[in-house]
Amino acid sequence: MSPLAPFRPTMRLAANVNAAVLKSPVTRTAPRMIIPGLVVVGAVSGVVAYVRTQLRKESETMNRMFSQQNTAEVRARRDARLLVNTEGNPRKTVYNILNW
Repeated sequence: MSPLAPFRPTMRLAANVNAAVLKSPVTRTAPRMIIPGLVVVGAVSGVVAYVRTQLRKESETMNRMFSQQNTAEVRARRDARLLVNTEGNPRKTVYNILNW
């Protein structure tokens, strides 16, 4: 018998070591991959909710301002200034496609 014989690993020991090495990283990487994903999704949804709230608030402010300015007298002055009766409505021309 050689002097190195007692230090050789047996098949069973080698199999157990490999199984332990393979199981350890797989169970540890799953939470490492899920937690950053949840953080990113939470941050993005927070930013989207904040932007949506600000846009809704700004839209309501603009609607209030325009509803105050869209009275019958204001429309009559605007039509007289734009010569709607003689020239036609410039807001409905082919050049002003965005208001259609």
